[in-house]
Amino acid sequence: MSALRSRLESALASRRSRQMLRSLEPLSSSSSSSSSSSSSSHPVPLVDFSSNDYLSFSHSPLLRQKLLSSLNSPNSPSPFGPPSSRLLDGNSPSHLALEHQLSHFFAAEEGGALLFNSGFDANVGVWTCLPGPEDFILYDELVHASIHDGMRSSRVPVERRIKVKHNSLEDLEERLREIIRRDEAVEKGKKSVWIGVETLYSMDGDLCPLREMVELVERVLPRGNGHFIVDEAHSTGLYGEKGRGLVCALGLANRITIRLHTFGKAMACSGAVVLCTPLIRQYLVNYARPLIYSTVTPHMNVKAIEKSIEMLEQGHGDQPARHVHELAATLISSLSSFLTSSSSVSLPPHLLPPLYNPSSSLHRSHPPTSSIIPLLTTSPRPLSAFLRELGYLVRPITYPTVPKGMERVRVCLHARNTKEEVIGLAEGVRRWENERAERERTSRGNGGLEIRARL
Repeated sequence: MSALRSRLESALASRRSRQMLRSLEPLSSSSSSSSSSSSSSHPVPLVDFSSNDYLSFSHSPLLRQKLLSSLNSPNSPSPFGPPSSRLLDGNSPSHLALEHQLSHFFAAEEGGALLFNSGFDANVGVWTCLPGPEDFILYDELVHASIHDGMRSSRVPVERRIKVKHNSLEDLEERLREIIRRDEAVEKGKKSVWIGVETLYSMDGDLCPLREMVELVERVLPRGNGHFIVDEAHSTGLYGEKGRGLVCALGLANRITIRLHTFGKAMACSGAVVLCTPLIRQYLVNYARPLIYSTVTPHMNVKAIEKSIEMLEQGHGDQPARHVHELAATLISSLSSFLTSSSSVSLPPHLLPPLYNPSSSLHRSHPPTSSIIPLLTTSPRPLSAFLRELGYLVRPITYPTVPKGMERVRVCLHARNTKEEVIGLAEGVRRWENERAERERTSRGNGGLEIRARL
C-alpha cells in the first residue's frame, strides 16, 4: 500500500469511527412538500425541512415561465457561455445589466455591484485582498467557513485576526478597545479594522444585532476606519422590503462597507454579488483572484438571477416570506409546549418564548423569527433517522461543522411547507422524546429488579 493511500484511508477510517464521515448520497426526493410515512417497500416523497429553498422559488411556475420566456427571446444571447474569464471575453452586456439591476434593487451605490460565481468565491475574494497587512480583523466566532478561508489567505497576520464572542456587543467593544491600546494608529484612523458578521447565522438561525454593532463601532472608531463586511446569504428574500435583506431593513446600506448577497438559497439560483463603492469594485476587479481566474457565470445563470430578482421586485416573495415566519412561530410554539430542561432535545436560548424583546431594534424593523430552527441534541443522527422514517427530511449537523457539544438537527422551513407539516414534525420530536423517556424508565426498572434479585 502506498503512503498516500495509507494516509487517506486512515483519515477516512478515523472520521467513520467518530461518525463524522461525509458522503454524497442520492435521495429519492428531497424537495417534495407532501407529507407521508416512509417505508423501504413503498418509498414516498419526503417533506423538505433540509434545503435552503426558503421561498420555494425552485418550484415556482411563474419563475420558470419568466426564465424560459427570457431565454427564448430573439434578443437573448446564447444561454451557454461566454467560455472565458470576465477580464478576457466574458464581460458581456447581460452581466453588466444584472449588476446594474442588483445595485439598484439592494440600494447600493451606482456602479458598486460585482458578480462572483458563488458566495464562497465572493467571501474568499473580498477577505483575501481588501484588509491590508497593517490592519486588524474582528470576526464573529460563528461566521461561515468561506470567511475563515478568506481571512487565512489575507495579508493580515494571525495575531491581528481576532475572534469575537457570538453576537456579543460587550466582547466586540472590549476587543476594539484592546486594538486601540495595542496600536495608536487605529485610534488616529491611519489603520483599518474589518468586522466580519452574518445577518442570519445558518446553524443557530439567529439574527445579528447589526444596528447596535454599527453604532458601537462608529462610536469607538469615529474616524471612519471601522469597516463591516456583512454576509446576507441566508437573509436575502426573508427580511426587508421586497426581501432586500437585513441591512436594508435596518436602513444601514450607506454605513456598511461591503455586503454579500448570494443567489443559491432563497433565490433558487447560484452565484453572489458584492455590493460596495465603485472604487472598491475596481480594486476587486484587479486583485480578487476568484474573479480574475474563473470562467464567468454563464448567460443562463445570469438570466435566472435576473428573473429571481424580478420576482422579488414585483412582490412575489412577500407572501412566501410571511408564511415562512408564521411557520417558524408555529414550530417554536409547538416544540416549547413539551420540551423541558430534562428533554434530550432543546431549543437554543434565543428561540425560547417570548421571542419579542422590546429593547432590541431588531424587533421593530422585521420579524424576530427565521427560517432556521436548530434542535440541539446529543443524538442528532438517531433523531434525524427517526424523523425521516416519519417522512420528514431533516439533517444532523455534527462536529466539525459545529463545535463539540453543539450537535443538532437543523430544521429549514420553506414557503411550500404547510402548518400541518410543521405540527407533524413537532409531533415526531414529541414521539422521539416519549420513546426515549420510556426506554429510560424501563432501564431503571430492570436495574431495580436486578438489584432486588441479588439481595
